[in-house]
Amino acid sequence: MVLTGRAGLVGLFGALPVGLLMPSWSGIALVSGLLAAAIGVDTALAGRPRALVLHRSGPTAVRLGECVQVALTVANPGRRLHGELRDAWPPSAGAGPRSQRVDVPSGGRRTVVTTLRPTRRGDRTADLVTVRTVGPLGLAGRQASHRVPWTVRVLPPFTSRRHLPSRLARLRELDGRQAVRVRGQGTEFDALREYVAGDDVRSIDWRATARAADVMVRTWRPERDRHVLIVLDTGRTSAGRVGDAPRLDAAMDAALLLAAVASHAGDRVDLLCYDRRVRAAVAGTPATRLLPALVDAMAPVQSALVETDAAGLVAEVVRRAGHRSLVVLLTSLEPAVLDAGLLAGLGTLTTRHRVVIGAVADPRIAEMAAARGNSHAVYQAAAAERATAQRRQLADLLTRRGVRVVDALPDDLPPALTDGYLALKAAGQL
Repeated sequence: MVLTGRAGLVGLFGALPVGLLMPSWSGIALVSGLLAAAIGVDTALAGRPRALVLHRSGPTAVRLGECVQVALTVANPGRRLHGELRDAWPPSAGAGPRSQRVDVPSGGRRTVVTTLRPTRRGDRTADLVTVRTVGPLGLAGRQASHRVPWTVRVLPPFTSRRHLPSRLARLRELDGRQAVRVRGQGTEFDALREYVAGDDVRSIDWRATARAADVMVRTWRPERDRHVLIVLDTGRTSAGRVGDAPRLDAAMDAALLLAAVASHAGDRVDLLCYDRRVRAAVAGTPATRLLPALVDAMAPVQSALVETDAAGLVAEVVRRAGHRSLVVLLTSLEPAVLDAGLLAGLGTLTTRHRVVIGAVADPRIAEMAAARGNSHAVYQAAAAERATAQRRQLADLLTRRGVRVVDALPDDLPPALTDGYLALKAAGQL
């Protein structure tokens, strides 16, 4: 049983006749008895929320930044029910409205809609549905909670999708629309044609030339069916916020754009999320189902507040990349990360694979470096310049070790990383 504010108000007014007409214990007992009887009758006549049958329907996935509506159907097998319903969700689900009025006739059903505007990736699971009914007098009622399971998976937003058409156009130029006239480890024979000025003489096919009246050259195109392994470092440094989102979210966005372009190029793309253990993995998925599989695997992955096990990460990459592959490691470009053993492990990877490191730069550093308003701002600028110099030194060190480094702001990292992949593809270095 639950009491309403009206019951308290009636009790307050009931104290007036007691004080004016019957200032005694009998007067108090009389008024209290009448109020208790009215509350009892009101409770008995209120609808029974425990008898309700509830059922959910609606989408089970939504991209971060978008909204989705989940419907809750309320079936009433008992007497007419009038009251309030509260559909509880975690705060990060952004559920609204907080509560809704319901009026369900006997044997009828009503549908209430809850709008979700999630603010974080991951699985958002519904909590209890609480229904409170009120009797005809509005003094008291009944309340019951129902567990109606439903989970909405909040997927990465893939905001870099706007760069996809331009990168696919560049890919078409590489993939046979414009012949690549260089030899390389990552190119395969395409066709024969007549020699023109400017062609690489190493591409001349002397056997074909001997059979033809003109000098013939071989044209090459980027190989297909190469292996691209994208590795997301989900350790402590990935939890740092850059702008309005964690570094991990920006790394996921870059991974999705690269995977989309690489799959269109005919390459096999796998994903590995790792800190001290494998948090998520996608392997052997066909190109037609690759992006849905990636966003579904990435959605529940959160940064772990532990240092990444660099040796374990390298061992896992070696196990999953059996032959020469392009390994794209999205991690933080900080001395602590490399000193933890990653620098030594990269030597093992570069002897067998082509390695690219993508790092998310903090735009706040550039803002601090440009500030000169007062002494505090000057000190901040000096710290920012020092941090920038350290990142540059680390990038130079990695480059000398045979690692290609892409260090860019969150919005610039996805296209920059994909452009680096296309450059390697064009040069036949995959």
